[in-house]
Amino acid sequence: MRRVDVAVVGGGPAGAAAAIELARAGLDVAVLDRATFPRDKCCGDGLTASALRGLDRLGLDPGAVASWQPVDGCVLRSPSGREVTLPLPERYAAVARRSELDAALLDVARSAGAKVFEGRAVDAAAWSGEGVTLATSGGEPVAARYAIGADGMWSPLRRALGLAEPGYLGEWHAFRQYVRVSAPADRAMRVWFDADLLPGYAWSFPLADARANVGYGVLRGATAAGAPRSGAPRSGAAMAARWRALLAEPHVRAALGEAAAPDGPVRAWPIPARLPDAVVTGAAGRVLFAGDAARAADPLTGEGIGQALETGMDAAAAVLAAGPRRPEVAAARYRRRIASGLAVDHRLAAGLSRVLAVPAGARAAIRLAGATGAGRREFARWLFEDYPRAALVTPGRWRAGRAAGVGPPR
Repeated sequence: MRRVDVAVVGGGPAGAAAAIELARAGLDVAVLDRATFPRDKCCGDGLTASALRGLDRLGLDPGAVASWQPVDGCVLRSPSGREVTLPLPERYAAVARRSELDAALLDVARSAGAKVFEGRAVDAAAWSGEGVTLATSGGEPVAARYAIGADGMWSPLRRALGLAEPGYLGEWHAFRQYVRVSAPADRAMRVWFDADLLPGYAWSFPLADARANVGYGVLRGATAAGAPRSGAPRSGAAMAARWRALLAEPHVRAALGEAAAPDGPVRAWPIPARLPDAVVTGAAGRVLFAGDAARAADPLTGEGIGQALETGMDAAAAVLAAGPRRPEVAAARYRRRIASGLAVDHRLAAGLSRVLAVPAGARAAIRLAGATGAGRREFARWLFEDYPRAALVTPGRWRAGRAAGVGPPR
């Protein structure tokens, strides 16, 4: 039996963030992941300002990620075909393959002192007033005062504790493929609000070496806030057909180049985005869930890396504040932090998705965004999460200097 202070289940951004914070505070931390890193992870690979601030706080060196591509603009395309370019400051957004990003962030956790065990799936869990015991494949059991579940949407730890949600498929569904581009190289993200995808969207995000992450995401149905269903494809066959049609559309071919070619298989994945209604603690406070296991992705954009980092760091902070023998304090603190921060943002974002659910709303939003320099700046701040969307009602998360205009992550 291996005994540690905290067992982190999952080595992605949420788990690595929690492990880094806990290990730097002097706790004995074990990270368990069923995969061996680097491993592929379905994602759009885009990093918002909030994600970059989190990575900066954790000490990630972008130079350790070979595919890291800084971004200097974002081109938005309305359902009418109108395009608006949002210029972005330096270090405001970036793109990086998750296979490389996650491996590099896990290396930071190792350097901080966390013990990382790859190829170790959690098969069962038991808990008592003293802690949590995890049975793992390929190794000895792990006993810990706390466990942080950062093991994805279908969290095995959640399931082992009887907290799984049978039939749950997430709020978003997305396709992506890496593509070798042949258009003139630039450093702009592209987001296409095609009418039949609303309130979803398609994207092309640039990577190093003339590659791009190209994909699209749609809502599975009505959102928690009641956003209406769009005409977006939802069955697997319909989504695959829409994917092929997307790559053939003139505005996509113009962005990628006529000689663009696939550079890997098409991947599809679900995205959980209902944090305000999610169960984020279990085992009487001995288990805290973070990232996709907490349903933390943004309901407006489906982005989840910044949210994973934030929930991972918040879970670590709750454990550190509570100490080893007060799990109820850790759980209450963590739930309170989420309820007063990200959950408020999420409710507002889910409401905003109603505006983008119909072509008229998307056209109006992009027209307003492009009307003035201030409009482009503020729209970029909201889209790239430079400050909380609900800033006025979450002042504790309102970054100093917001009124001074867009700036690089701190």
